[in-house]
Amino acid sequence: MSALRCESRVNPSGIETLTPRFSWEITSPVRNTRQTAYRILVSDDATMLAKNIGNVWDSKKTYSTASIQVAFAGKSLQAIRSYSWKVMIWDNHGQSSAWSLTATWQMGLLTTSDWKNARWITHEIMPDSIRNILPVDGQKDKIYLNNTLPLLRKSFSLKERVKKATFFISGLGHFELHVNGRKIGDHFLDPGWTKYDKEAQYVPFDLTSQLRPGENVLGVMLGNGFYYVPLVKQRYRKLKSAFGFPKMIGRLVIEYTSGRVENIVSDPSWKTAAGPITFSSIYGGEDYNANLEQNGWDAPSFNDRTWTAALLTDGPPRLYAQQQEPLRIFENFAPAKSTKLASGDWVFDLGQNASGIVKIQVKGNKGDTVRIVPAELLKEDGNVNQRPVGSPFYFEYVLKGEGVETWQPRFTYYGFRYLQVKGAMPGGQPNPSRKAEVLAVTGLHIRNAAERAGNFASSSDLFNRTGKLIDWAVKSNIVSVFTDCPHREKLGWLEEVHLVGPSVRYNYDIETLCRKTISDMISSQTADGLVPGIAPEYVKFEWGGDMFRDSPEWGSSSILVPWYTYQWYGDSRVLRDSYAMMQRYIAYLGTKAKNNILSQGLGDWYDLGPKPPGVSQLTPMGVTGTAMYYYDLKVLCEIAALLGKSNDVSLYSQLAEKVRKSFNDTFFNSETKQYATGSQTANAMAIYMQLVNPADKAAVMDNLVKEIRSHNNSLTAGDIGYRYLLRVLEQEGRSDVIFDMNNRDDVPGYGYQLAKGATALTESWQALPTVSNNHLMLGHVMEWFYSGLAGIRPAAGSIAFNRIHIQPEVVGDISSAHGSYHSPYGMISSDWKRDDVTFELNVTIPPNTLATIYLPAGENDNIQENGKSLAGTRGLEVLKNENGRTAIKTGSGIYHFVVTKK
Repeated sequence: MSALRCESRVNPSGIETLTPRFSWEITSPVRNTRQTAYRILVSDDATMLAKNIGNVWDSKKTYSTASIQVAFAGKSLQAIRSYSWKVMIWDNHGQSSAWSLTATWQMGLLTTSDWKNARWITHEIMPDSIRNILPVDGQKDKIYLNNTLPLLRKSFSLKERVKKATFFISGLGHFELHVNGRKIGDHFLDPGWTKYDKEAQYVPFDLTSQLRPGENVLGVMLGNGFYYVPLVKQRYRKLKSAFGFPKMIGRLVIEYTSGRVENIVSDPSWKTAAGPITFSSIYGGEDYNANLEQNGWDAPSFNDRTWTAALLTDGPPRLYAQQQEPLRIFENFAPAKSTKLASGDWVFDLGQNASGIVKIQVKGNKGDTVRIVPAELLKEDGNVNQRPVGSPFYFEYVLKGEGVETWQPRFTYYGFRYLQVKGAMPGGQPNPSRKAEVLAVTGLHIRNAAERAGNFASSSDLFNRTGKLIDWAVKSNIVSVFTDCPHREKLGWLEEVHLVGPSVRYNYDIETLCRKTISDMISSQTADGLVPGIAPEYVKFEWGGDMFRDSPEWGSSSILVPWYTYQWYGDSRVLRDSYAMMQRYIAYLGTKAKNNILSQGLGDWYDLGPKPPGVSQLTPMGVTGTAMYYYDLKVLCEIAALLGKSNDVSLYSQLAEKVRKSFNDTFFNSETKQYATGSQTANAMAIYMQLVNPADKAAVMDNLVKEIRSHNNSLTAGDIGYRYLLRVLEQEGRSDVIFDMNNRDDVPGYGYQLAKGATALTESWQALPTVSNNHLMLGHVMEWFYSGLAGIRPAAGSIAFNRIHIQPEVVGDISSAHGSYHSPYGMISSDWKRDDVTFELNVTIPPNTLATIYLPAGENDNIQENGKSLAGTRGLEVLKNENGRTAIKTGSGIYHFVVTKK
């Protein structure tokens, strides 16, 4: 056994469910291996587990093929307690495995009483007059200049030997934890942002090795994040949320070897003072004055007599453990080029547009101020251009004048490629005015630490570069929510999750982030059932009425994301937990429908029409919204059936048929066999959602292909329609059309963006300089790279890839493609190459799964597997040849096929 996980994480802390689920991967060199039984041992004493005693749970030998999402069924679990577990299995070859290595998990704080009277504490309390929990865009600003970014500290003494120490802490908007003079961990922007009027996340830290006999100090720095967006006229702010000033709550649990337990909690005994961060805004940047540093503030023996007692305050009513992966710093970018401007400023080109912060090494005189202005693009005069993405945003550092000083921001980030430095110059340059000297400047890319799940490459340089283009937008927009962009908005626009999520999940393990998104939608749902277009919802955009807030293509994530999370990862619990949200949302849509047609919202956002991109131009309002309504109902029927709610199945099935009839009556032209305007989006969504009558499907499909060909194989579909266009073309065997549409750089699309110099996917197909140039929403073709070119697809009805189709699409001039995807069951890979005579395919199928492999081979072609004819290979079932393919059913193993044309 390998890759043991509890609640989909490796050795996690903060588990709050009393029935955590276990998963493991089976390793076996023997083909067609399937699990037949398992035995799990759980203990609260590692020494007992080492003796194969599960004093908390012994599942005994359980006959089951389940190796993912296996629910704990032992004794009652206790808050804070740590548990160890291991597993062994039996397989269909009559073999039993050895015990796996030991894995662990630690429980979180399960009830309010588990916080042991810890209180929210703060440096200052926000006046009620400026609180603004759900601001409306365009409302008058309420300027309030007092906003201290505080330090908090707590000194305590230890006289006994520590067995285990865990600190459970939430700091809003974000916090940085220090113990005895050192920052703890490598997280960035903890905790993840949430709907703060309802909930906040806390983060557990293991401090066992950090504590020592005698005096110890807990130190906390706090930042604003989305909890408070300060209203300063000189800085950019997209919105004006004001839940409160920075605050924290924490409980340190110290377990001594003697068995005694001590708690250090947040209360008025903590001390607080203003920190050296003088301004911090998630939208405006961060300023730091090194002259305000208090050396040793987070260490023992510091004199804090001038500090004040922390104030008690209120906080979000619910606290839950951060389960999505934290943000971390990943790639570092050194300048590829530097340019001096006429103003004396310097501009550094890092070569890559990415989400991140800047790190500088600088020396100069006390009081020298270095301002760094990041941006994606440059103006014609060489200055950075922030106008499309939120201005002004900058980082500012005031020197203390003590040799080489190193600094990086803590509580904000931006999307940028270029850095304009004001008030300083590169070291080694002539410096008659004795400016501060920047000795090093580095871009630090930050993102959610989701593990890499897949890789794709092909013989097409254009497709490989397209993959990197999309991947950089993905990496720049997966944080504690799926954001649209890392600068102008940083908001969780929901349509991206269900539309681009199928692409993202091939590249990254996003299971925990999907769960977080579902939680955000539940918290953001309104009393009347609306799931707004953004979650967590921090602002109500009223431009154009409710079109941005109430668009079915966005709100449908409330139904589709739980369903996809179940399909991708086998997590049925999210369906039960979010079913009430789904029901309330579908009921809300019913109140908005007119004769079962939904016409509100944005439609096929950013499609390619004659006007600048925005609201749908080519597809009439009502087409995409009603198609999503029907699709939601059909998916909800499947969910209701899975949950055993037969009455709901009947209810939603009947309503779906009414919607389907209204959709066809309203939009289908039976003479032309076109939907609405015959746009790519309209016809593709009708086919994908199975709205089209079976007798008309072939004609509608022909019209769809004709429309693409008539536009010289160029795309016109937008944010909503393009994913369904690709899905329909692949499913109907027309990957050749997908290839023709994307294997070019002369019309708006991926190649066009690359030709324009983009290094991350842009907001518009045209790579317009007037909009974001690092945007997640158009990355749909990544899914086809894996499922089409590499051919790694889930079979119909598959859950977590327990049944796999390997069906490479050999199109255009592609001579080779490789795709690998680390599924919940293990690694799946497909690697093929071809020439004029032969086609070779290497496939890896993980244990405990079944696969059907489709080879591009006719009846007269010669097929060998590992040098032998198929007839001589055991464990392979060859199916009837259809449509020029030979289908082979098999189980786990590594396979090498060679097809020779005759």
